[in-house]
Amino acid sequence: MSETTEKIIYFCTHAGEDAEKASICFAMASSALALEVETTVALQGSGVYLAQKGYVEHVPATGGFAPLTKLIGDYMELGGKLLVCKPCVEERKIEESDLIEGAKVSTGGTLNMIALEADAQLVY
Repeated sequence: MSETTEKIIYFCTHAGEDAEKASICFAMASSALALEVETTVALQGSGVYLAQKGYVEHVPATGGFAPLTKLIGDYMELGGKLLVCKPCVEERKIEESDLIEGAKVSTGGTLNMIALEADAQLVY
């Protein structure tokens, strides 16, 4: 009998304008990784700013969570995948070279395939 890997995707659509929702997303995603669930965070809308180098350093901690710099750093160190919506970064004139290490620009097709394969999807 083969074991299957559980998969989850978190869609994060907020950045500094609602830092609590962004923080919840990364706290939950890191918790999933600790449970050995294959985890992807997909940044869409203003959420793409979270992947822009230097952005989260200016967002204050909120909601009782650690600062986003720590939450995102921990998530990435645990091996989480971070995908960034291509049209969303293009709209905001963010270049791929402006993204933090490990963040990958992604298309809707890729995100839809990951969502279809996931056991759960959450949106923040």
